[in-house]
Order: sequence, then structure tokens, then C-alpha cells
Amino acid sequence: MKRRIKHVTVLGSGIMGSGIAAHFANIGVEVLMLDIVPFELTEAETKKGLTKEDKAVRNRIATENLAKLKKASPALLYAPKFADRISVGNFDDDMAKIKNTDWIIEVVVERLDIKKSVYEQIEKHRKPGTLVSSNTSGIPIHLLTEGRSDDFKKHFAGTHFFNPVRYLQLLEIIPTPDTDPEVVKFYMDYGSKFLGKTTVEAKDTPAFIANRIGVFGIMNLFQNIKKLGLNVSDVDKLTGPVIGRPKSATFRTADVVGLDTLVMVAQGVHQSGSEKEKYLDQFVMPDYIDFMMKNKWLGSKTEQGFFKKVKDDQGKSQILGLNLETLEYELQGKGSFPTLEMTKTIDRPLDRFKVLISGKDKAAELYRKMLGALFAYSSDKVPEISDEIYKIDDAMRAGFGWQNGPFEIWDAVGVEKGIELAKEAGYDVADWVKELAKKDKASFYQVSDEGKKSFFDEKADNYKAIPGQDAFIILDNIRKNKTLWSNSGSAIQDLGDGIINFEIRSKMNSLGGEVLDGLNRAIDLAEEKYDGLVIANQGENFSVGANLAMILMMAIDQDWDDLNMAIAYFQKTMMRVRYSAIPVVVAPHGLTLGGGCEMTMHADKVVAAAETYIGLVEFGVGVIPGGGGSKEFTLRTMKQLHKDDVKNNRLRDAFMNIAMAKVATSAYEAYDMGILQEGKDLVVVNKNRQIAEAKRNALLMAEHGYTQPIQEKVKVLGQNALGMFYVGTDQMLTGNYISEHDKKIADKLAYVMVGGSLSEATEVTEQYLLNLEREAFLQLCGERKTLERIQHMLQKGKPLRN
Repeated sequence: MKRRIKHVTVLGSGIMGSGIAAHFANIGVEVLMLDIVPFELTEAETKKGLTKEDKAVRNRIATENLAKLKKASPALLYAPKFADRISVGNFDDDMAKIKNTDWIIEVVVERLDIKKSVYEQIEKHRKPGTLVSSNTSGIPIHLLTEGRSDDFKKHFAGTHFFNPVRYLQLLEIIPTPDTDPEVVKFYMDYGSKFLGKTTVEAKDTPAFIANRIGVFGIMNLFQNIKKLGLNVSDVDKLTGPVIGRPKSATFRTADVVGLDTLVMVAQGVHQSGSEKEKYLDQFVMPDYIDFMMKNKWLGSKTEQGFFKKVKDDQGKSQILGLNLETLEYELQGKGSFPTLEMTKTIDRPLDRFKVLISGKDKAAELYRKMLGALFAYSSDKVPEISDEIYKIDDAMRAGFGWQNGPFEIWDAVGVEKGIELAKEAGYDVADWVKELAKKDKASFYQVSDEGKKSFFDEKADNYKAIPGQDAFIILDNIRKNKTLWSNSGSAIQDLGDGIINFEIRSKMNSLGGEVLDGLNRAIDLAEEKYDGLVIANQGENFSVGANLAMILMMAIDQDWDDLNMAIAYFQKTMMRVRYSAIPVVVAPHGLTLGGGCEMTMHADKVVAAAETYIGLVEFGVGVIPGGGGSKEFTLRTMKQLHKDDVKNNRLRDAFMNIAMAKVATSAYEAYDMGILQEGKDLVVVNKNRQIAEAKRNALLMAEHGYTQPIQEKVKVLGQNALGMFYVGTDQMLTGNYISEHDKKIADKLAYVMVGGSLSEATEVTEQYLLNLEREAFLQLCGERKTLERIQHMLQKGKPLRN
């Protein structure tokens, strides 16, 4: 029988419970979120004359947490309206409702006795076959089902989400010996396909996989920082993006997660009796951690931890770091490390590790100790926490935000070198790694000519294909053998089955001449020899927009002819995306700004990652969208008008999207903004599946007999509508809501969107609007204020964004 999830009940509405509820609501599932009945009335409830029997009081905890969920920043919901899919209640009055649910997820306090009492209540009302799982991170899973029915045990597992649930991709599935294998398979498949998670089956061991490895790594740094003579700011500089880890690095991560949470996990491992003697000392708290715990310096939740935000004498905010010797806060300058300077020309963090461990300064010493301990510990945990090394790497990427897991990093430095680093750090690697090192061309992973990745299986003493790869296309795995063409900013790969991919590979995936040349080459090639084209990459962001440095240089030199040609080339390329002989599918993700948004809007179909932050943001640097964005919003608005629509109001809404430089906070919000189109474009929650899904859609369109679209005319409103916009911008200026320069930009945008100086509503071509758009863009580039804004943006090193 095919299992469908239409309704989920979440028991517990705290940070994790509400986050899980929000994510199920994100994917269209109806959610009931319950919590305990409050013990006492609040002062406000007493003043209102409420009693403990009133529903508002009894549901207060869940209701208040739903309100917090709605206001969360960053947002937990893909769109505010999705909160309507969540209803609330309490354990005493509403537990009987679980008889109608498909999956019950327990997220109550981390106490075995309380969890067991909740399961007793579940057992009374749950219908046979209903899934039950726990989000516990510290209690052995097998203990939770003691005394439960066989059917309960059969459908029960640990489902360990990571906080924040929307943004961290890991979902650890921890079965018990009684869990039905088919139920385990369902949890794994559903988590990946529907929730968009990297699902990893973990063993029922202390801290499971990600926290076991991740917390060891943090504790190892806690133990070594003072020995190396580094401060907390130094360590965060060395253990963040430079090695492919989040900006929060080590100590800021501890502050965000909460020092108490880290200590709880570390103590759980230490007290479990399962850790080997040689690693036990790493889980003992240093004196400064004990001091911080005693003083409740727990991080963000107590407004001070390893870092503390204060105001200086001028009232400006500054961040102080904790001196671990004096245990006082101080302004810490981040040190300069020659080893880091040596990696500035290396783009991929994975390629930096060989250089980072070769230096002679404290940074290199830190990397050698850190990686040596990580390699030894990770190898030692096979097969204790996982039989397969790829699960450990998957867990660290998805749960801790690492770009590469420990065995991938080990391959980057070399198996033998990793063994050497472990010895230098005072550890011995597992015997199976020593045996692996004896093999010819020893490595933990291999990639076939077809791009399929295999891992070394220590039990089989051989390589095995990583399961489930058919659902993914990983460009790193196919680039070596499937690249058809490349230049300095882009590449074309053969995805198979008659579909090719165009990959943007410039700095920050900005759109300059080399990228446009590549895209035209890709369209030419697809039209000549293939059936369809996908435009996708797997960088951090799809594209931050146009190459601002190029625009600034031309504008300063007043090289208007060349700038005009460059903008015309961009427009022509976007029109080729729209009007080519083959289907073009664009797959945006992350930041998709300015020109990246324009490229997306010109596709035959968009397969967007749910986490796509997309918008036309050119207004923020003093220009209007010049690559077809202004034209496209006008075209879409006028095409979608109905007889009863107020035309000026519809056009005004489109105008405001551009003039306010609005950026959708998810792909679903992009539908509401008119950037994505209902019934045409798709959203995938699992970004890893995005390129495969884009390829499937391109192939489907080709097989259904794709025909090159015919350019349409669009009816523009002319001078009457322009007057309305001018009145609006005059009022905004008078009210001091915008500057003179902002008014100039807004008026130019309005002029384009109404069709220029036409005296009445008139049908025009897309090229007519593109010409107006380009003319306005060039005029604004000549404004001093615009050049100052672009220069300021470049100096800050930020993407084109308001």
C-alpha cells in the first residue's frame, strides 16, 4: 500500500517543534502542533478574566510559539500564508485528534520519563500503521519504545532534524531493531524527495553521526586554542569560509547553538561508556568552559558567550571576544597569517588544504592538529557510528554546513599524508585505513568516467557505488569527462540523453562578456546537435547579476558606444534564451539577482530550488534592469490583465517590485511577485535533485515536440499611465521618502514600462521596449550618483543588492 502524508502531528511547539511544523507546512502538509497546558495564568490573562479552563489559556503555549514562528528571522516559512496550514492545541484536550494523522513527531523535553508518558498517550489514540518518530538528539532510541505495542515499535524511529529546520539539510534516520525495514525506507525516501533533506541512516549510538563528529571537532579546538596561542577571533577566521565551512566557523557557531547544548552533547558522549580511552580527554570541559557555564555565558540566548556585542563611547556597536586566559572581553584584531595569503588564488576550499597544512605559522599548525585529530577520529568511528564513510561525509555537509566531509578532505591531502597528520597530532588511524594506504592509488572515493561516485567499503575491502545517485547530477563528478567547451567564466557539459548544461563559473557567478559568449555558444551547440539546454550550476549562488566592475569602467571612461553594445548583447542573449529552437530550462538557487533574475524570467521553464532568493535589484545601484527585466515585467503584466482589472494598478504593482528592489525570500514568494509563473514553473525542495529535474523537464519538452515561440506584441498604456507614475514619484519626493536621484531612476523606469512617449495605448514589439530600457540604462549610468553607488558596492565586495 502506497503511504501518503497528508497530515502530521507535532508534539511540542518549542524551537525544534515549531521549526519542524513550519517545514511540513512549507511542502503543503496540514499540521497539528500541540503542547502542554500552562500551569498558571499570566497577568494579562487574569486581567481579561480568563480561567485555566478557557481554550485561549489551555492552548497558550502552542499559540505563542506559532506566533513566534510567523515572525522568525530568517523566516521558517517559505511564504507567510503557509502558516494557515498549522493549527494548534494542547496535549490534554486534543491528543485524541492524532487518530486522523499520518505521522506523529515527538519533540518534547529531553527526559526519558516524560517522553515515555507522552508515548503512553499516543498509544491510546493512534490508529495502527501510523508513523511515530522522535526528534531526540541525546536519548538512545531503543529505550523510547520500551513497553510499547509491536505495531508502535514497527513504525517507530528517530528522525533527528537540525536547527533551523528549513535551512539545515540533514535528517538523520535512526531505526531500532524492531523498526520495519519498509518504514525505514519510507522515512529515508520521504525525507529526501518531499522534505528536501539529505537523509542519512544512522546507528543508535551517542550523538548519532553529525553531532558525534562535529562536537569532537569543536571540543578538539577548545582543548588546543590556548596551547597554540590563538584567540577566538583568530580561530573563527581560520575555520570558516576559507576551509569551506560557514561564516560562523567555530566559536560563533557555539554561541548560536548554545554552549549548554554543546556541553550536553559532549557530556553525553563522555558518560556513555562507548568512547575509547584515547579520545575521552577531548570530551572533558576545559576550565574556561566550566567558568562560562557557571556564569551562564551561553551565547546568543544569554547575549554573551565567546563573543559579546557592546556599544563604544560613540554609541557604535562593536563585537568583543572573550580572552580565554583572563576571562574578560576585549576587542580582538584578527591576526595575519602568511599561510592564508598563499591560498588567495585558489578558488575551491577543497584545493586549499594541501597548502594550508604546508605552512610554517600558527595557522598551519592549527590545521595540522585539527585535521589530524579529525581524520583519526572519523576513521575510528567506522563502523561504530556508520558502516559507510559516505554517510559521515553527507552528515557533516548537511548538518554542519561543511562543503566537504572528513574523508573528502582526507582524499584532497592524500591518504598517506592524513595518516602522518594524525600521528603528528598524537593519534593513530584505524587499521582499515592503514590497509587502504597500501593499495595502488589509495583513496576513499573514486569517480567513474560516467560521473558515478564510489566509496571504499572497509568490510568488503573494495569500492562500492554510493546508492541513490540516479536521482542526482553532480557537476563536479562529470566535469572531467563530459565538458564539451569552456572559457574563463563558463562551461558546457553533456548531461546525456540529448541535453546539455551551461554552467556559470565566474567570480560570484557574475554575468560578464565571457559568460554571455558561453551562453550563446551553448544555445548554438544545442540547436545544432542536441535536443535541449539546461542552465544550472552548483555554486553557492546561481548568479549575483551583471559584472559591475565592467559597467563602472566603461561609464567612467564615457565609452558609451561600447557600453551600449554590451547592454544590447546582454538583451540579445536573453532573447535567445526565450526564442531559440530548443527548450531552455533555467535552474536558479540561492542568490539570483539582477541579470540572474532576467535570465530566469526568459526561460521556457524554470526549475527553482525552494531556497532561491530572486529579484531585480538594479535600482539599488542607481539603474533600472537593462537585460530585459523591465520589458519582461511589462510584458507579463499586460498579458495577464483581465477585463475587470484596473490596468494602472496592475502595472504599478509590477513597477513597485522593481523600484523597491524586492527580493523573494523563497521560490514560493517569487510566484507571488510574478517572477515565477504558476502552472509553468516548478519548485524543488531538495537542491541536490534540481539539475536532474531540470534535465527531465527539458527532455520532456523536446519529446513533446518543442517549437520555437513566435515573438508577440504587447499593449502598453502610454502617456496617461505615465502621468500617474510621475504624480506618485513627486509625492514621494515631497514627503522625503526618496531622493532626487531615486525619483530620476523611478521616472525612467515608468517611462519604459508605459512604452515611452506614446500618446495612447499601443501595441509594440518586445524590441521596442528593449530599446527604451537600454536607453534609460545608459542615461542613468552617466549620472554621478549612480557611479558613486556602483563604486561603493564594489568596494564593499557585495553583490548587486539594495
